[in-house]
Amino acid sequence: MDYHTFINSKRHKTGQFGFEPNWMPDMAFDYQRHVITQALEKGRKAIFADTGMGKTLMQLTIAKNIVNHTGGAELILTPLAVAFQFLKEAKFIGIDDIEYSKDGKHSAKIVVCNYERLHYFDPKDFKGLVLDESSILKNFKGAIKNSVTSFAKSIDYRFLSTATPSPNDFIELGTSAEVLGYMGYMDMLGKFFKNNNNTSDSRNQRIGEKYYLKPHAEDDFFAWVNQWATMLRKPSDLGFSDEGYDLPKLITNTHTIKNQSLIDVNGQVQMFTPIARGQNEIRHEQKQTITERCEKAVELANGKTSVYWCNLNDEGKLLSELDSEAIEIKGSMSIDQKEEYLMAFAGGEIKRLITKAKMTSFGLNWQHCSHTVFFPTFSYEQYYQAVRRFWRFGQKNEVVCDLVISDGQRRVTQALTEKAAKANELYTNLTTSVNSVYKNEIKTDISNFQLPKFL
Repeated sequence: MDYHTFINSKRHKTGQFGFEPNWMPDMAFDYQRHVITQALEKGRKAIFADTGMGKTLMQLTIAKNIVNHTGGAELILTPLAVAFQFLKEAKFIGIDDIEYSKDGKHSAKIVVCNYERLHYFDPKDFKGLVLDESSILKNFKGAIKNSVTSFAKSIDYRFLSTATPSPNDFIELGTSAEVLGYMGYMDMLGKFFKNNNNTSDSRNQRIGEKYYLKPHAEDDFFAWVNQWATMLRKPSDLGFSDEGYDLPKLITNTHTIKNQSLIDVNGQVQMFTPIARGQNEIRHEQKQTITERCEKAVELANGKTSVYWCNLNDEGKLLSELDSEAIEIKGSMSIDQKEEYLMAFAGGEIKRLITKAKMTSFGLNWQHCSHTVFFPTFSYEQYYQAVRRFWRFGQKNEVVCDLVISDGQRRVTQALTEKAAKANELYTNLTTSVNSVYKNEIKTDISNFQLPKFL
């Protein structure tokens, strides 16, 4: 083996690992067929498609193709209560060899389970893996996240999808690349990023340091991402017609509650309520205004089908006391109990739901509901995912989102606005560079190379 062959063997490959599609549902739209074909030919692909673009149909079609091609089984991982949506969609598009497993036992070729139940399964039993709403991995503890990455390593065909790939920080795309088997997270940091300490080693990162794209590497970074990812907010992002994909109007109202307490985090009495800046001040502000904010939330949701998105256990408890028709989903509940309530709300049996965005904001289709009350935090992704449960293609009504904050939380809504702008920047960069070609070249011309004088 010569030197250049050796170096090439060490490169992270972004080539084609897949095959041409062997089955396509008749009801698939042209842009969906395009995405499915690209993904299958690639063999390992991320599909970053906005809510309502038919990710479930695309993922099921990919799974069916892998089963037909390999004769083996396919595993689809989903958030809580989303598995039933896959079974319903599978029946609609003509796939019957599918089942939902809660304990690792399975007989069908396509198996759906929750992320929380992955430990029941053996990767040797599957030829393909689909991660639905892959952004949810950031909400899990390291053990589950690591187990998903480890599980995927031995599987030939890997796919993931989400509506919100890292809206707050581009480097989170590295976790997606790593799961798919492309450039590792640390390798990506070293190639495209720097931080304030002028290093790409995340282990040495100090408080206040932030990674940023090397200015000269931006074009190559987005071109590289597009070698293993497809990004679309609407069909026209891929050159197709947007007919029928107009979102209804989203009405966002901010309701500000006055904080009557003048005691700050350190117990000092203030002349006026200061604007909360850090997380400790925000939590202090939230706790001081729980009663007022919850009372306002119940007033806003009265008589409507709605979802309360809260953050604190005390908020959920008080909301359930104030609204007798609302059902609260608690972290202490079993997975089965949570699924039961989520399905009951989707089926119209529960009129109002109390939950937390970090638990139930991913993957659920709630077009039957067009109102929500949200207690915001600095997390733009939680806000985006929560709102998109209702504000999505297929929603027939205007969607009203009532944000309830205290007067000291104005920086929170300001931060959400700024993060929304950054999320749009990410989408724009990815979609506009979709036809870019990433080349990892090594210079082989050494005709002008000069040895050091001491040699």
